[in-house]
Amino acid sequence: MELAIYNIKGEDTGRKAQLNDEVFAIEANEQAVYLDVKQYLANQRQGTHKSKERSEVSGSTRKLHKQKGGGGSRIGDINSPVLVGGGRVFGPRPRDYRSKLNKKLKALARRSALTYKAQDNQIIVVEDLNFETPKTKDFVNFAKNLKVADEKILLVLKDQNKNVYLSARNVPGAKVINACDVNTYALLNNKAIILTEGSLDVINNL
Repeated sequence: MELAIYNIKGEDTGRKAQLNDEVFAIEANEQAVYLDVKQYLANQRQGTHKSKERSEVSGSTRKLHKQKGGGGSRIGDINSPVLVGGGRVFGPRPRDYRSKLNKKLKALARRSALTYKAQDNQIIVVEDLNFETPKTKDFVNFAKNLKVADEKILLVLKDQNKNVYLSARNVPGAKVINACDVNTYALLNNKAIILTEGSLDVINNL
């Protein structure tokens, strides 16, 4: 698969970028994509949720009334879950939501996501770019030149570039990552995938 390479002004350079068909034109596996996204989102959870149970509520343990003969239900103490202010039954407890997936499955999911984006014509290849100084306006103009200013943008760089990262940091819906950090969720959660020429060395071998 070949795509035109654009410069920072959004102009076609006349050159073509070669995309690996084994990455951008495979038979996509929806189940792999689902499992990878599910794992990614689960790994973001802190798992610090907690509610107080009966033994943890601050309250008297005095028995409210006698066990039998009162004509009502049996109640132990004021911390009972059936009373207002009592403990919660089977409430959430802190837990770790992290899980693991096979490396080959995760690789398949990434290639499937890239294939989806290629099929939808949502991948743009640009020359390696750099800004002289961190300036949000420069990144906004760059997005406008590529006609993706109104889209959620994922810019993939070969190596970390502080000026580019800082320029995009305050732009709503824009995200800058390194090619080695590309994941299925980031690809699917953004509409315009902008790949720099240098990043293709890594992306073509995912």
